[in-house]
Amino acid sequence: MTSQKEHIVIAKDITKSFSIPMGGSAGIKQRVFNIAKGRKGRRNFTPLRDISFEVNKGDFFGIVGKNGSGKSTLLKILAGIYTPTKGSVHIGGSLVPFIELGVGFNPELTGRENVYLNGALLGFSHKEVDGMYAKIVEFAELDDFMEERLKNYSSGMQVRLAFSIAIQAKGDILLLDEVLAVGDAAFQQKCFDYFERLKREKRTIIIVTHDMGAVKRFCNRAMLISNGNIEHIGTPSEVADLYTEANIERAAETAEKDEAGDVAETMTLKAKLSKKRYKNDDDLIVDIAYSVPEDNAEYFVNLSLMHAGAVFADVNTKYSKDATTSETIKKIRFQQSLSGFNSGKYDVCLTLHRKADDRLIKQDPRAASFLVEGYDPSLDGPMKLSGKWVGVNK
Repeated sequence: MTSQKEHIVIAKDITKSFSIPMGGSAGIKQRVFNIAKGRKGRRNFTPLRDISFEVNKGDFFGIVGKNGSGKSTLLKILAGIYTPTKGSVHIGGSLVPFIELGVGFNPELTGRENVYLNGALLGFSHKEVDGMYAKIVEFAELDDFMEERLKNYSSGMQVRLAFSIAIQAKGDILLLDEVLAVGDAAFQQKCFDYFERLKREKRTIIIVTHDMGAVKRFCNRAMLISNGNIEHIGTPSEVADLYTEANIERAAETAEKDEAGDVAETMTLKAKLSKKRYKNDDDLIVDIAYSVPEDNAEYFVNLSLMHAGAVFADVNTKYSKDATTSETIKKIRFQQSLSGFNSGKYDVCLTLHRKADDRLIKQDPRAASFLVEGYDPSLDGPMKLSGKWVGVNK
């Protein structure tokens, strides 16, 4: 008989509404004008509607969604900063919010003085801060700057100091709002190491993030919110794929609107995918249409595949007979097996070149995007390596 998991956070039917003043209605004259025009002084805004979910003890629970979907509002309700308009929240342990790092910092004080000030805001005594001061400075890597005024710090240095102070707070539940990676690459790795340790210690973490790599790396469960409603609760891979697919669709809609409005464009370069979501045994099919001027010159198309902002493969039609036809509007197709691809989001970059001198004529760095489903935690990067480990005990 399996034991039931312990719910440490229970949110039931959470709805949150705000009454927002109409713009410019603060003065008496403006209020009279608004009344005369039939305008109300306030309007209701409801970023969350009937949100219900549970977080188990030891979960690393991700909350994702586009900007304005209600993620941060939900986190602030869990933290007790906001009170829900309807519904209830049960928190079964002590809670530490990492929501607005550096709140309470005074730019006129030194880094050292701000450590003690921020520590007091987190509930630490002066003696407790004395005991943790060296760890804070070491983690923040700011030993040479602690006697400088905070206003002389870069924004990255301030965030590093705030984060280094915040992680000293101990609690059963940690709420994180977009703080998985702060500072430069080296400091980000320290943050990742810290969260790996929290995961090993089975601490309960709830994180709001746009980083789907972090969701897959750290979380064991995740939730997608859209327009104030729960879209899906499931595995990190499921939720990350749904989020990425929604972003691809929004980007495609925006591109279509932009293209429709660009009536002055005389040369075109477009890509259309057979679908937006693929499995590893599918073929990627990209239909490309482009126009060239009637100048008797020959042109070719270069197609690059990008993953995480980096090009990892490309192919062109420079030596293809299809590229030498005389029509001013050309249509070609690229087909590629995805059997060697890892899961994640990929972008198609197109460039059009004049064949005689390779001159770049037109480009679209995000001509199309697609998603490859599935997740294998032993793999990373865009392509699967075909080699095998030797001498590894299984």
